[in-house]
Amino acid sequence: MRDGETRPGEIRHGLSGKLLKLTVLFVMLAVVLVYVPWVATFYERWLADRLGRAHSVALVLDAAPQGMVPEALARRLLQSVGARLIVLQTGETRSLLASSDMPPAITRKIDLREPLGVQAYGDAFGILFGDGKGVMRVLGEAPTGGQLLEVVIDEAPLRRSMLALSRTVVLSSLLVSAITGVLIYLSLDRLIVRPMRRLADRMTAFRNDPADGSAVIVPSRRKDEIGLAERELASMQIELHGQLQSRARLAALGLAVAKINHDLRNLLAAAQLASERLAGSSDPAVRRLSGKLVSTLERAVEYCRSTLAYGAVRERAPERRFVDLHNVVTDVREALGLSEEGPVGWSEAIEGDLRIDADPDQLFRVLLNLARNSVQALGKRGPPDPARDQIRIAGRREGAIAIIEVSDTGPGIPEKAREHLFAAFQGSTTPGGTGLGLAIAAELVRAHGGDIRLIEGTLGATFRITIPDRPIELRQRAEKRVSA
Repeated sequence: MRDGETRPGEIRHGLSGKLLKLTVLFVMLAVVLVYVPWVATFYERWLADRLGRAHSVALVLDAAPQGMVPEALARRLLQSVGARLIVLQTGETRSLLASSDMPPAITRKIDLREPLGVQAYGDAFGILFGDGKGVMRVLGEAPTGGQLLEVVIDEAPLRRSMLALSRTVVLSSLLVSAITGVLIYLSLDRLIVRPMRRLADRMTAFRNDPADGSAVIVPSRRKDEIGLAERELASMQIELHGQLQSRARLAALGLAVAKINHDLRNLLAAAQLASERLAGSSDPAVRRLSGKLVSTLERAVEYCRSTLAYGAVRERAPERRFVDLHNVVTDVREALGLSEEGPVGWSEAIEGDLRIDADPDQLFRVLLNLARNSVQALGKRGPPDPARDQIRIAGRREGAIAIIEVSDTGPGIPEKAREHLFAAFQGSTTPGGTGLGLAIAAELVRAHGGDIRLIEGTLGATFRITIPDRPIELRQRAEKRVSA
């Protein structure tokens, strides 16, 4: 394995760690978004405060007679404001109330009479990240109105105040980020990360041993999306577990059937030889019955081969030709031992001379399985009654499609059995049944390119089979190969 690669199922960067990093990042981003306008607002308020102090000093100096304020007192008043120079303008008259020895060089001019807007952001951060050696000239209206106050202030005091504020904000932000991050981390870890880790662990355990029923997750009582995911995962795992058990039983059954078939085919071959000898009897009735017996034994041998083929999940390709449906239906009725005077009524509604492009043996098997299921369904209702218990086979053609319907007047198919009606070992409605009849019938019909389905809303159960004819070119080629 190369560097940087992870093993299957290994979590390199946990969801908890990612959530913690994102939480801290977003909290700090929120602090930055709050801090930027906060600094600009602090900048404006600090200047307004200095302007207010300067106005108080200006009132004192302006009220004193000329030359009556000692220079030392004037300097202390300037220091209390943090100003280098204070000028009061009334109308067109400008009065220098106090100033330092040397007028400083102005580096920034700020007029508080107008909204600063975006300029406040630029000036605030320019002072904050500057060297603090600049000098500001601040203009503003006096609180009493009608006067213009001008103050020259060093940037250093404002920068120190802004740095102190920034340190407080940063420390507070870090503390808030830490507390918020821990609380969100613990909440998300409990509400999301742990349940997701549990889901991942259960999926991994089930993947490692799907046959172990204890690996199926037990859903919690949560009503949110994670609870839904747990319930859906549990349903899927239970279904897969059941399918694996069915496949294991099917594999064991296939092995047993293969062994039985081997011996059964030998017995049927011996019976076939005996029946062929009966065909040479001088008794006409024996000769007539021996033909039926030989045909039945040949079908039994073919069924043995077909059973092995189904166990191997393969069925031979149909050898199609046009078959008289009347003859096939007659063979099915005789194979079931049904007659006109029998305990089960039998009726046919087949179009005259209806021929179907199909494999005769496979079509016989399909109809025999469906009719046998009907006989079994009718037998579950107690003593047979020909007037009540009826089996009907109908056939017609719609263009190039042949349609066959096998119906009965039995109790119908339960709703639960319809979910897996054509699935092997799952569609049986008869106690002790294997459920292979409908599965085999569906497989054979689909091999012909056709379809079989249960018709809703009918008395008893009605199955409709549709078998399309082959394209003309393919049929002609097949018939030529057979004739050759």
